[in-house]
Amino acid sequence: MSDLEAHLKKFQKELSSGTVSLALLAVLAKAGEPLYGYLIAKELERVGEGVLSGKQSALYPVLRNLEGAGLLESHVEPSMAGPPRRYYRINDTGHEVLRQWTAAWRATRDSVDSVLQGVIE
Repeated sequence: MSDLEAHLKKFQKELSSGTVSLALLAVLAKAGEPLYGYLIAKELERVGEGVLSGKQSALYPVLRNLEGAGLLESHVEPSMAGPPRRYYRINDTGHEVLRQWTAAWRATRDSVDSVLQGVIE
C-alpha cells in the first residue's frame, strides 16, 4: 500500500466513526419499528451508498455502544431460521440526540464545503 493510500484509509476510518452512529440512528428513526442487525445493514446498503462499506460486522459494536449510551433499546426474539435475533429501536433520547447530531453534521458539512470550495474540482 502506498503512502497516499494509507493516508486515505486512515482519513476514511476517522471520518466514519461518528457518521456510522448518525446513520444507524437515522435508519432506526425512519424504520418506525424495531429492526435486527441484518435488516439495518441492508437498509444502510440500500440508502447509505457505502457508509459501512461492506463491513457489516462493524455495525454490532456501534449498536451496543448506542444502546449503552441510552439512545436505543433492544430485545431478543426467537428466529425460525437460526439463532435468536436482537431487535433495536430508537427511544426518545435517541430521537433528541439524532436531531442534535443532524444539526451538527449539517453545520460541519456546510463549513467544510465552504472551505473546500474551489480547491480541487
